[in-house]
Amino acid sequence: MMNDLSLVSDDPVSLLKREKFLRIEGLGKSYIKDKPVFANVSFTLDRGEFVCIIGHSGCGKTTILNVLAGLDHASDGLVFMDQREVAGPSLERGVVFQGHALMPWLTVRQNIAFAVTSRWPQWSKSEVTKQVEKYVAMVGLSPAIDKKPSQLSGGMKQRVGIARAFAIQPKMLLLDEPFGALDALTRGTIQDELMGIVRATQQTVFMITHDVDEAILLADRILLMTNGTETEQGYVPGGIGESVINTLPKSRTRAELHHLDGYYEVRNHIVDFLIKRAKPGAAH
Repeated sequence: MMNDLSLVSDDPVSLLKREKFLRIEGLGKSYIKDKPVFANVSFTLDRGEFVCIIGHSGCGKTTILNVLAGLDHASDGLVFMDQREVAGPSLERGVVFQGHALMPWLTVRQNIAFAVTSRWPQWSKSEVTKQVEKYVAMVGLSPAIDKKPSQLSGGMKQRVGIARAFAIQPKMLLLDEPFGALDALTRGTIQDELMGIVRATQQTVFMITHDVDEAILLADRILLMTNGTETEQGYVPGGIGESVINTLPKSRTRAELHHLDGYYEVRNHIVDFLIKRAKPGAAH
């Protein structure tokens, strides 16, 4: 553990004592009896907070995101958002996956309008158009608004997915490695764009990533997950090993990130955790 104790908070009980926008209490998921992938996962998010979760494959981070989205059910535990239990999918939670999931027969405008109309079925056509054009402009795609996905690059498609998620003005945005399939240059550009949009909208975000620098750039807090593993004392399920508070300036950009005081301290701590404490490959 780092000497700077202000950087790390790994006591989920004390976190839950404060009133939070999102509360995850005692979450667990089992596919094999007596060998849960993870257990006793408890953490919180403030309204407007950006939290990333990092862990090796098999630790259960995507399962956690799917439970938050209402797309999967935990074996144990509860999830509350804005004082209400999460029990299924809802347009109050926008989701962006690694694949853009656009409908190929619809244009950019139509893809986003479909989501907006689902969110506000009572809106007039002009209201829907205004909302769509606002968020297409926000991701810099106004010139491509009437193109179909087949006419767009991978990065442009993912921008459309992000615009669609923001356009329904969800209470929380869930991102499952949304930039994982993009080349490094495109990925970096969209990271900066996403950060700008989140700052402008004060959106609450929960994001999965394998990229340590991406987490440090975007997140206010980074949750580090352990994998389930067999030990001499028996099977130990995975869980949240630490919650690392990002102390770097909120005005940080990708280009200057590695020049900031404290960057290497945070990065080295996370990498050290992943190498020495996460126990990769033990869970399936």
